[in-house]
Amino acid sequence: MQIKLCARCFLIAAALLIAACAQETSLSEETSEAAKQTSEAGAGETSAPPPSRPNPLRNVYFGDLHLHTRNSYDAYLFNVRATPEDAYAYAKGGTIKHPMGFDLQMNSGPLDFLAVTDHAEYLGVLEAIDTPGTEYSKAPYAKDLFSSDRGDVIAAFGHFVVSLRTGEILPELSDMSATKSAWRQTIDSAERNYEPGVFTTFIGYEFTSLPEMRNLHRNVIFASDKAPPAPFSAFDAQNPEDLWRWLDAKRAEGMEALAIPHNANASDGTMFERVKWNGQPIDRAYAELRMRNEPLVEIIQTKGQSETLPLLSPNDEFAGFEVMDLYVGSIKPVTTFAGGYVRDALKRGLETEARIGANPYKMGVVAGSDGHNAAAPYEEDNYFANHGVLDGKPELRGSVPPPDYESWDAYYADGGRAPRAMGSGGLTGVWAEENTRASLFAAMRRKETFGTSGPRIRVRLFAGYGLEGVNLATDEGVRAAYENGVPMGGDLVAKQDETPQFAVIAMRDIHSAPLQRIQIVKGWTDETGKSFEKVFDVACADNGAVDPATHRCPDNGATADLETCEFSEDKGDAELQSLWTDPEFDPAQNAFYYARVLENPTCRWSTWDAIRAGVAPNPKLAKTIQERAYTSPIWFTPANDDQ
Repeated sequence: MQIKLCARCFLIAAALLIAACAQETSLSEETSEAAKQTSEAGAGETSAPPPSRPNPLRNVYFGDLHLHTRNSYDAYLFNVRATPEDAYAYAKGGTIKHPMGFDLQMNSGPLDFLAVTDHAEYLGVLEAIDTPGTEYSKAPYAKDLFSSDRGDVIAAFGHFVVSLRTGEILPELSDMSATKSAWRQTIDSAERNYEPGVFTTFIGYEFTSLPEMRNLHRNVIFASDKAPPAPFSAFDAQNPEDLWRWLDAKRAEGMEALAIPHNANASDGTMFERVKWNGQPIDRAYAELRMRNEPLVEIIQTKGQSETLPLLSPNDEFAGFEVMDLYVGSIKPVTTFAGGYVRDALKRGLETEARIGANPYKMGVVAGSDGHNAAAPYEEDNYFANHGVLDGKPELRGSVPPPDYESWDAYYADGGRAPRAMGSGGLTGVWAEENTRASLFAAMRRKETFGTSGPRIRVRLFAGYGLEGVNLATDEGVRAAYENGVPMGGDLVAKQDETPQFAVIAMRDIHSAPLQRIQIVKGWTDETGKSFEKVFDVACADNGAVDPATHRCPDNGATADLETCEFSEDKGDAELQSLWTDPEFDPAQNAFYYARVLENPTCRWSTWDAIRAGVAPNPKLAKTIQERAYTSPIWFTPANDDQ
């Protein structure tokens, strides 16, 4: 029965895999050669600027801490043959090949940092199965896994799905030699491509815990070149608490690392529970263990955002953004939402702190792609999806009608199923002194990070006392903000008879749309320990003023043309800034505050696909998108409370 469920989920994927097998060898060779040329040429005209001296006021760096290559089972299965070397070539601005033969390159220029995070479970194993003469190739389903019969492929891969669901490795694949070899390749590639001051690589992997198909995945990021001989996987333990204890042990051996949970939206409410794995209430020891090892959370990626939902935040009109409420790799819907979203978790953290004196969910924010092509589509107008031959063409990802249908009306009238609403990749922004592992990792530790839905929107948030007149667009203003306050990710303690001020600035990505508004999202607990939330607009584009009754900006009238995808350049701002005071501030209440920045509407990738194909957009998918950025919170603690 379990395998039948898998068959339903992977039916189309397997068929596509078979159809593309003929391209495999030549594309792998072309991609690897492209990576070699990019590495030798230093990424050509798109290479990063030369190293500069550390900036004590900190620079912003953009990168991705979540990317897969051929070493992941769910990349290799879909004909991805690109390596970690290819991933770094792409991140440095180079061109690599998609499994379907076309070129992949970012329009917005190179990233500043990247972590290749292939799945620890069956790391490198599918390639070993596909290599004649290996012990792995003798597995009873090896031939069927790469068969030309889609039914055989589905049944063969069903063994892997059941294994991941139960956390039990397939006995015939329990030899660790392929995994250790692929892990060594991951480490070596990161070391070869690290250019301090220019481009930073992080050694990393994904811990793929999937109990009963509920997503408890984490990306593990190492601070330096010190890493263990093999990663800790869900086959060692599905319980994330065991991963954290392993990280503690590695830290004691000189291997500093942290874990970043992702796709809480697909956890069915289990990512941020009120109890431990064993069902016992969360205690101080648990909270400290978790925060020591898991200070960040991925808030958005291609499989949806995990900030919040309209169901959880009914008074937030922008909550229904890039919603993906299905189990990962399945059509099964998620039914429990509380415990599966970051804003709710931040509130739960305050509630827990009120009870036990420690906060297990005091998390900073990052974003990632989860791309499985050794590349990711961060740009809506340059979208190539995420899983090789599974979704490499518009008709395979639901943005253009399948070949047998002339229109969406005909497709849906024939009983067609709506596509999964996959999105483009997110990016992490880090404020650090320089582009090195030590500096970036320290920033991640202190949570001076933010996430975006893809554009390189720059945003800073400070809270403090005596911030009057601070202009964050100047060095003097930033210096004053650091001297008189704390940045995103920090803790602000109450001062007698003083109300804190919040200084925030956002700057547009020149490759994307102008900015529409900056919002501050507040969460707090009352005297009973119950949590609440509220959204305040604090900066409006086009000289708009916030309505003091609704705390909202006026609609600036910006639109996106669904015939051409041109957007309103005459509306919105290149920069927004505000010095804001909470009109409902209570110095006796624990609270958190984070900023959310919204762009003007632009065309979603699916609309770009439809326009280029000359068809109407899929009515089941959003036609436009308001790209955004989210900062890490700042936590306010009353003066008489322990921090």
